[in-house]
Amino acid sequence: MSEQQIIEQLQGDDVEAIREAAYAAGNLRLESAVPHLVARIQSHNIGVQEAADRALRKIGGVAAVRGVLPLLRSDDAPIRNISMDVLREIGADDFDSLKQLLHDDDPDMRIFASDILGTSGSILAVPSLCEALLRDPEVNVRYQAAVSLGTLAFSEAADCLNKAMMDEEWVQFSVIEALTKIRAESSVNALVKALDSASDLVASMIVDALGEMGNIKAVPLLLKRLDKSPGPLRNKIAKAIVNVLGGKSLSLLGEKDRLRLRDYLLAAMDDEDEDVQNAAMRGLASIGGAEATEAVLKVAVVLDPDRDHERLVACVQSLADIGFNSAVDRHVRGDDEHTLLILVEAIRGMPSRHGIDVLRGVFWDKPRDAQRAMSTVLAERCDPSDRDFFIDVLDRHNDAHVLKATLHYLGRRAKAVEAGDRMLALLEHPYDDVKEAALDACIALNNPAMNARFRESFRSPDPLHRMMAVYAMGRFDVDENLAELTEALEDEVPDVRKVALEAVANVCPFTSSRLELVVPRLHDENREVRLALIELLGNCGEGNVFPYLLQALDDPDDWVRVRAIEALGSLKDADAVPQLVALTENAGHLVLLKVVEALGAIGGNVAFRALLHLMESDDPEVQQAAEAAAARIHEEQGVDD
Repeated sequence: MSEQQIIEQLQGDDVEAIREAAYAAGNLRLESAVPHLVARIQSHNIGVQEAADRALRKIGGVAAVRGVLPLLRSDDAPIRNISMDVLREIGADDFDSLKQLLHDDDPDMRIFASDILGTSGSILAVPSLCEALLRDPEVNVRYQAAVSLGTLAFSEAADCLNKAMMDEEWVQFSVIEALTKIRAESSVNALVKALDSASDLVASMIVDALGEMGNIKAVPLLLKRLDKSPGPLRNKIAKAIVNVLGGKSLSLLGEKDRLRLRDYLLAAMDDEDEDVQNAAMRGLASIGGAEATEAVLKVAVVLDPDRDHERLVACVQSLADIGFNSAVDRHVRGDDEHTLLILVEAIRGMPSRHGIDVLRGVFWDKPRDAQRAMSTVLAERCDPSDRDFFIDVLDRHNDAHVLKATLHYLGRRAKAVEAGDRMLALLEHPYDDVKEAALDACIALNNPAMNARFRESFRSPDPLHRMMAVYAMGRFDVDENLAELTEALEDEVPDVRKVALEAVANVCPFTSSRLELVVPRLHDENREVRLALIELLGNCGEGNVFPYLLQALDDPDDWVRVRAIEALGSLKDADAVPQLVALTENAGHLVLLKVVEALGAIGGNVAFRALLHLMESDDPEVQQAAEAAAARIHEEQGVDD
C-alpha cells in the first residue's frame, strides 16, 4: 500500500479500510499519517481507536509526541487516558515539548507532563522533575514529580527529594516512597531530621522507609530516637533497627545499646501490628534471655495452629534461637500442656542438650499427647548413651506413637543390640505400623544374632512371621540367607513369594544364578507374584532380562502383559518389535495402547509401518496414539524410505 493510499483510507469512512491503513502506517512508520491517526484516535469505534493507538506507538518520534500532546486537553476522559498511555511509551522522543508542558498555566497539564517524564526511563528527566518538585506552586504537581522520580529511581534525584522532605504532608508521602526506592545514603540524615517536625503518620512512614532501605548508617540515629519517641513510633523504630541489622547482627551492638533495645523489643511484642511483633521476635531471638522467652510464648500460646500456622512456626523458631533458659525450664516442668507442646518443638531446634535432659527427666509426669511429642524429639536428639531411658520406655509404654519413636531411636540411632528381644516381641503388636517400626529397628541393628532369629522365624507356620523373616533376611544378607530365600520363592502364600522375589532380585544387573532362581515365577499361579517379577525385571533394564520379558507377552493377564510391554519399550530393543506387532491382532484396548506407545519408543522401519497400519484403526483413541507414536519416530529417529 502506498503512502497516498494510506492517507486516503485514513480519511475515508470504511472502518476496515481505516484500520488496515492505520496498521500499514505503523509498520511503515509513516510520519505524514500522524495528524490523521491523531484524528482517528478520537473515533468512537474501538477498533479504529486501537489501530490508531498502535500505529502512533510504532511511529513515535517528535511528530507523534507533538501530535498527541494536544489530546491531553480533551474534555473526553477516555481520550485523555489513551493519549497518556501513548505518551508514556513515546514521550521520551521529545523531551523539549514535555519540559515546556511543565510550565503550562494549567496544573493538570503539569501533572500529566510529570507523569509522562517518570516513565521515560531517562536520567535527562531528573532536572526538570526536580525543578517541578521544589518550585511548582501546585501541591499535586509536586506530589507527582516525587512519584515520577521514585519510578525513575536515579540516585541523582536524592538531593532534591531530601530538600522536599520539608514540604507539606501530601508531598512527603511520595517523597518518602521515592527515597525508599533510590536508597541513597545521603537521604538517611534527611529522613531522620524530618522526624522532628513530621506528623505521626509521616514519622511512621519515615521509620519504615529507613528499615526498608537497610542502610546501617541509620542505626545509631534511630537508637538515639528510641527514648524520646512515643510508644507506637518507638515500636516502629525497634522494628527498623532489626530490619537493618538483621537478627544475628544485633549481638554486635554494645552491651548498653543491646540491653536498651531488648527492653524496647519486649514492649514491641505487645504491638497490634504483626510485622512489628515479628521483627521484635527476630531481635529477641538474637539477644536472648528468659524475658524474651516469656514474651514470645505469650504470643505463641494464643495463635491458632491452622489459621496462624506460619506465625506459630516463626515463634517456635524464635524460641529455639533464644535457647534454653530458666523460663523454658519452668514451663516444661509446669502443668500447661499447650505451652509444653510449643516448647517441645522449640527444644528440637535448640543447640544445647539442656532442654533434652529436662524433657527426659519429666517424661513420665506428662500426659499422653505431650509424651508423644516429647518421644519424637527425644528420639531425634538423644545420643546412644541415653539408651537406658528408651529401653525403659519400651518396657513400660503401650502407645503406638511413642513406641515407634522409641524403636527408631533404639534401632537406627543407638544400635541397641541388648534391646533386640524387646524389639522382636513387638512384631506381635496388634498395630501394623508398630510391627513395621519394630521390623525396621531389628534390621537396623545389622546383627548376626538377629539374622539367626529371623532364620528361625522363617520356620513358623504363621505366614506373617515368614513374610517378615524373608523381608529381614533379604535386607541383612541375601547370599548368606540364599537357601531360605530360595525356599521362600516356593512358599504356599503369595505374599511370602513376592517378598522373596524382591529380596533375591534386588541388584542390577541380574546374575545368571539370580535369574535362574526368579524366572520360574513367570508362571506363578498368582497374578500379583507375576506382576512383581515383571516390574523387578523392567526396573533393572538390563539386556539379560529381555528374553523373559518377551515370554511375559504371552501371559493370560492383561496387566502382566502391559508391564512387560512398558519394560520392553524402555529397553528399546528392536528385536521386540515383531512380537509386539503380533500382539496387535487380538489385543484388548489397554494392551493395544501400550503396544503403540512401546513401538513409538523403540522406533525403526518395522515399528513405523505397524503404526501407519494402526492409524487406520476403528478406535479413535488408538488412531490418535498411533499418530503421536509415528510422529515421535519421524521426529526423533527418522525412517528410511
